[in-house]
Amino acid sequence: QEASLLASRTVRATMDDRAAAFTALLERGLDAHYRLASAILGDSIEAEDAVHDAALVAWRGFAGLRDRDRFDAWFGRILVNGCRDRLRARRRRPVVEPLGDADLRAGASTGEDRAATFARRDELERAVAALDPDHAVVVALRYYADLTVPQIAARLGIAEGTVKSRLHHAMRRLRTAVGEPEEGQG
Repeated sequence: QEASLLASRTVRATMDDRAAAFTALLERGLDAHYRLASAILGDSIEAEDAVHDAALVAWRGFAGLRDRDRFDAWFGRILVNGCRDRLRARRRRPVVEPLGDADLRAGASTGEDRAATFARRDELERAVAALDPDHAVVVALRYYADLTVPQIAARLGIAEGTVKSRLHHAMRRLRTAVGEPEEGQG
C-alpha cells in the first residue's frame, strides 16, 4: 500500500510540474497570441475564444511536445489553424473595434482628417474580411505579426512559394479593393 501511495504522489507531482510548465510557457506569450487572433479574426471576443480553444488543444498535446523551446511556434500554429477554421465557418463581416484616442491623435488632426482615416480604415477592414481564410491568415501573419515568409511557411506547414503566392494574390485583391494601383503602375 505504501508503494501505491508513493506512485500516486509521483504521478500527481509530475502532473503538477507539467501544468506549471505549460502555464508558464503559455502566459509568457499570451498577449501576443490574443493580438494575433484579434488581427486574424477581426473580433476581440472571438479571439479570446480562439486562444482558449487553442490552449485546450495545446494542453491535450503538451505531453507529446519534444522541444519546449519551440512552444511558441507550436502554440502559434495551433492558434492560427483554429482561427482559420473559425474564418471558414463564418462568412460575416467582423466586428470593427473603434479607434482609441491614441489612434486618433496619431492618425488625424481635424474632423475631416479623422473622417477620412475612419473611412480608409473601414475600407481596408472590409477588403481584408472579404479575403478567403488562407489569404487573410498569411496577410495577418506577415503584416500584423511581422513574420518572415520562411517563418509563416513553418508556422502553417506550407511551402515558402505558397506563402509568397498567397501574399501576392491577397495584396493584389486588397489594392484593387481600396483603389490603389498595382505596384509598378500609375
